Amino acid sequence: MRERVLSGMRPTGKLHLGNYLGALDNWVGLQADYDCFYFIANWHALTSDLSHAAEIPDNTVEMLADWLGAGLNPERSTLFVQSLVPEHAELHLLFSMIVPVSWLERVPTYKEMIEQLGLESPSYGLLGYPLLQAADILMYKPRYVPVGVDQLPHIELTREVARRFNHAFAPIFPEPDAKLTLIPKVPGTDGRKMSKSYGNAIYLSDPPEVFTPKIKTMMTDPARKRRSDPGNPALCPVFDLHKIFTPEGPREACAAGCRSAGIGCLDCKGVLLDHLLPRLGAIRERRQKFIEKPKEIIEILTEGSKKARSVARATMEEVRRAVGMDL
Repeated sequence: MRERVLSGMRPTGKLHLGNYLGALDNWVGLQADYDCFYFIANWHALTSDLSHAAEIPDNTVEMLADWLGAGLNPERSTLFVQSLVPEHAELHLLFSMIVPVSWLERVPTYKEMIEQLGLESPSYGLLGYPLLQAADILMYKPRYVPVGVDQLPHIELTREVARRFNHAFAPIFPEPDAKLTLIPKVPGTDGRKMSKSYGNAIYLSDPPEVFTPKIKTMMTDPARKRRSDPGNPALCPVFDLHKIFTPEGPREACAAGCRSAGIGCLDCKGVLLDHLLPRLGAIRERRQKFIEKPKEIIEILTEGSKKARSVARATMEEVRRAVGMDL
């Protein structure tokens, strides 16, 4: 049997280039070698923004369309919805009986979210977010969890929860390892980190007539005010995208032309578009075929959730026996 990997995303809307490069592209590649479980974390979406709860169903459909467009294959990966596997909530409850509050309070993202959201009285859901995440992970006993560096404290907490449960009851949960995602710097159109909240994102669903102007107006080296001014590719957000999408030959030609003022910024952006448009165009074309058939998307998630739930039920049978809840 192949080793298992598991990861998830909150359904907060359409995915952008940063989401794709930071996680989704890696997920697609893992399908060749691992038993992949990927879930839409719709319960987690409630922990930070209740005002948009009504948008979660539509966001779920949009996000799965992005996943499928990027190359996730329901015949090779189990794609499911967190809330359609209620065993996650039961395991979270049992974990909450053995995990000290201090373990959750020390998770760095808890304080960061309180500051970002300006919360005076944060909910238990926000405090318990990493514990529900531990239940999400341990339920499927994965070997690896693909994450970025910022999620390492969550994986370490998950490992601690597994150790504590195994010591208190029975050795049921193997400790998963993080499989670090190599997240390149993905700048938005204004040079800051690409983010929906900044309004600087390039979406996987953007058609060429929307996407192309975003690139053409993208911020470049701020010191290059005129066409005749030499530039520094190391300071240019456009060149960060060249590093990801443009082959070495044309990429280095752009760098040399920038340094010597031999080419203008629009010329440089044109080369980037030559290599970026085909890749994003293929994703969008596949995506469009699915978004036009939302019932097919729902069916994929329903079937994937049934498969995930069969695994979750088996795990919970072990857990209930271990804690004396199998009457």
